[in-house]
Amino acid sequence: QVHLEESGGGLVQPGGSLTLSCAASGRSVSRWGLGWFRQAPGKEGEDHVSVAGIGYNGGNIYYQEALKDRFTISKDNDKNTVYLQMPKVKPEETAVYYCAGTPLPPATAWDGYDYWGQGIQVTVSS
Repeated sequence: QVHLEESGGGLVQPGGSLTLSCAASGRSVSRWGLGWFRQAPGKEGEDHVSVAGIGYNGGNIYYQEALKDRFTISKDNDKNTVYLQMPKVKPEETAVYYCAGTPLPPATAWDGYDYWGQGIQVTVSS
């Protein structure tokens, strides 16, 4: 069993930066696919939107097309943690952000993962 826990969320001003962390416990996820998703307010009945994913040894990286030149996903295998750097954030990026993990290569779909964190709120507002 793997437990994923997000941290680093909160309130940030438009144009500011935030780095989310997701620490895994229960087993090593160094060879796993890990991903970030988000769900905007009022969208609870809709699919979680893929943000980015990363695979074994930091390969197989993907980003949502609109974010690929701004967000950065990375992982630290020694800390069993995956990160999402979010510079120059925008109000429309206010959402609950989730990390997810799978023993397989990273997927772009929410149901392509086997474990999910509880989510963490990111609010972009002045």
